[in-house]
Amino acid sequence: MSRYAILRAIQNLDPEKDDQRIVFLSSRFDFPFDTTRALEFALFRTFCVPRISALLDRTAEFRVRAQKRYDDTDLIVSEIMEWGYDSERGTRALRRLNQLHGRFAIANEDFLYVLSTFVYEPIRWNERFGWRLMCEEERLAYFHFWRQVGRRMNIREIPADYGAFERFNREYEAQHYRYTETNERVGAATRELFVGWFPRFLTPLVRSAIYALLDDSLIAAFGFPRPSPLMRLLVPGALKLRGWLAGFVPARRAPRLRTEMGHPTYRDGYVIERLGPPEAG
Repeated sequence: MSRYAILRAIQNLDPEKDDQRIVFLSSRFDFPFDTTRALEFALFRTFCVPRISALLDRTAEFRVRAQKRYDDTDLIVSEIMEWGYDSERGTRALRRLNQLHGRFAIANEDFLYVLSTFVYEPIRWNERFGWRLMCEEERLAYFHFWRQVGRRMNIREIPADYGAFERFNREYEAQHYRYTETNERVGAATRELFVGWFPRFLTPLVRSAIYALLDDSLIAAFGFPRPSPLMRLLVPGALKLRGWLAGFVPARRAPRLRTEMGHPTYRDGYVIERLGPPEAG
């Protein structure tokens, strides 16, 4: 199969009517690694908002059960992306997501911002590190896909235009990003989760690599140390090299499904309705 077969298939689809199919093909065939990393950093960005970090800090989920919190989020999002928001599994995942969020008083504006990061962070990551650029159909499909998810989460006032939603994303960050201790605690707990995936002797290097991928507004909002100019060059450079090399790898013949991969918290499988903290938590 041609390395660009998926791209050609996507370009023959309608980004609004076929958004679920396009997102599946793009994220699970051509960009599985990039999509996962982009969504990790999308969530990381949301922790720079004091209202969001304060809620997460109060629940203590990231401090006490960071890996479980990651696995729960990964699996719920993957159920929706891999099976579609209208599928039986996707509907169950959305129901569980709404149950978990329904325990808290969360501003609609904050829901909108988190939703916007799921649209634009994969696109921005792709522009920096992808082995090919997303086509217009892919970018618009991400917008329509997450807009439909947002509607099923009862999020109000979702912009109907791609550009308008991106402007909201930028303006929200400019207005709300600022340092707080809760940002730092939740950010540090998440950073240490990522660090823990690597051998201990690499800990200082991994921390520095994470800082090198964060823009200045995130560094300031988390209170993290500024990365050295050398790391600012080396880490993005390594990811760009990885993307370039990925363009020479034979096309994937089967989708890389995160819902069928092992997760540390759920080595024996999982039930969608039990993802997330229990009611008493």
